[in-house]
Amino acid sequence: MRILYTLLLYLLSPVVLLRLAWRGLRAPDYLRRWPERFSFIEPPLGERVIWVHAVSVGEVQAAEPLLRALLEQHPEFSILVTTVTPTGSARVVEIFGNDVAHIYAPYDLPDAVVRFFERVRPELAIVMETELWPNLFHACQSRQVPLLLVNARLSERSSRGYRRISRLVGQTLATVTQVAAQGEQDAERFIALGADPGRVTVTGNLKFEQRIPPSLLERAEVLRREWGASRPVWIAASTHEGEDELVLDAFRQVRKAFPDCLLVIVPRHPERFEDVAELCRQRGLGTRLRSERQPCTMDTQVFVGDTMGELLLFYAASDVAFVGGSLVHHGGHNLLEPAALGIPVVTGTQLFNFTEISRLLILAGACEQVDSVTGLERTVREWLGDANARHRVGEQGRKVVEKNRGALAAVLAMVNKQLER
Repeated sequence: MRILYTLLLYLLSPVVLLRLAWRGLRAPDYLRRWPERFSFIEPPLGERVIWVHAVSVGEVQAAEPLLRALLEQHPEFSILVTTVTPTGSARVVEIFGNDVAHIYAPYDLPDAVVRFFERVRPELAIVMETELWPNLFHACQSRQVPLLLVNARLSERSSRGYRRISRLVGQTLATVTQVAAQGEQDAERFIALGADPGRVTVTGNLKFEQRIPPSLLERAEVLRREWGASRPVWIAASTHEGEDELVLDAFRQVRKAFPDCLLVIVPRHPERFEDVAELCRQRGLGTRLRSERQPCTMDTQVFVGDTMGELLLFYAASDVAFVGGSLVHHGGHNLLEPAALGIPVVTGTQLFNFTEISRLLILAGACEQVDSVTGLERTVREWLGDANARHRVGEQGRKVVEKNRGALAAVLAMVNKQLER
């Protein structure tokens, strides 16, 4: 089955390269460092290497506590982080600088995979969340490199897709040394797809481990003064195409109750920053971009977060948070970042990638779920008008985050066990 998969990959390689070039027209970083995607790299590390793969920004954020712990507890190892997207790459560099090495992950082609292992020679491989690459995983097994699938999640939707190629998926999961699943349902789905039940452990979600640095709150106070300390502020974060229009429709209604309200909108993908800013201007809204580094005047109705790595700062400076990817069929984004800051969270119903997190927050009264522009507008308006309600909901979110910490210790124990061997 893996042979057929590999043959198909080679046949599709020209299409993959064309798609990479097409994406590069909107996001030029996709046009850079192509050789890395085929493992034409100089060995960037020392003799002993731990390899951590995190696809993009979300996985890098989830991996941050683990990476910091590895740097602290295992200085004898060099850490290599691979990503797939330029935004993930930029986030690695922003967080860790030269403390870890970074390259793009190789395509799952046998020749690229062989070059990768010959040049990197990892002693341990850690793959974040739900990345299943048959040839990479098989290479780990054939070279006796322990492979941990960490913070592993599998939605029902993804599980249905994998069942269509269940034989290949089962063979791939058989190469995994240990699956550290986020929740019971995730564990059950991995086992149903062929993972050895004895190798699947529920460790919880590493995203609960994120700590808020004191300096962030100080910077948030400064930013809030630039936005206007007395005006109400709500943030629409990680929005997708087709969702920005819905947010702006809701904002139009919110402004009827709060004419001085400021909307902070942060598109999920950098290539959409200017498009979203132009959409706001077309609607006659005074629009300021973060990259302009200018304070907002009262004539500014929309602030576009067009920089990378500042979303947590924008959350901390806001009163209410809408987390996007949830009013369109995308599956949602990380609800825990605003919750950890004590910011009340409103989200849509399309949350199939964050089922357990959303369930915990909704049950605790820390998150409001809406299915329409009207519901979004009503919730935002109610919270902006009631400071006590905002505080109550926000504190519930903070408690949920504190209560569910512990995944890092469990994952580190798993890592240390493999390193001792």
